[in-house]
Amino acid sequence: MDKIVKVLDKEFEISITHDQIQDAIEKVAEKINNELSGKDVIFLGILNGAFMFASDLYKNLTFNSQISFLKLASYTGTSSSGTVKRLIGVNEDLKNKVVVIIEDIIDTGHTIDHIIKQLKGYEPAEIKIATFLFKPDAYQSDIPIDYIGMEIPNDFIIGYGLDYDGFGRNLKHIYKIIE
Repeated sequence: MDKIVKVLDKEFEISITHDQIQDAIEKVAEKINNELSGKDVIFLGILNGAFMFASDLYKNLTFNSQISFLKLASYTGTSSSGTVKRLIGVNEDLKNKVVVIIEDIIDTGHTIDHIIKQLKGYEPAEIKIATFLFKPDAYQSDIPIDYIGMEIPNDFIIGYGLDYDGFGRNLKHIYKIIE
């Protein structure tokens, strides 16, 4: 196992091992299995970062459900924030289903706020949030996170789907930047 990796111009040290990642996923899956088994559930993985977590989580679920993937498109708009985000890839009927959003990481919560506002228009029975990593010190939303793999400090991290300028997603461990 590489304790330190270089990605582009930065060095990163190991923060969370692959085994710790898998243990956390099994705990999240167990909670989801207990709470949602028997319901009409669709999981929506948010690309690009959540693809690894979504795959590993889905393999640990023991009930029938669907999975799909969404991507956020950002547009420079006329709103005060300057950025408008739109969901791409909602092809399934979400009406009256339990929708579980799968995120790789939630920090400020702004992205999850955008996603939930848009998904409500599809009239799901319920919207739940599963994130592998959660940065409570950075979180600025009041939306509860239903399933959390791990809480982490507000460090810049890569690996296991998380990237630095598009690189490092393929690393099986999670690394934090060396300042």
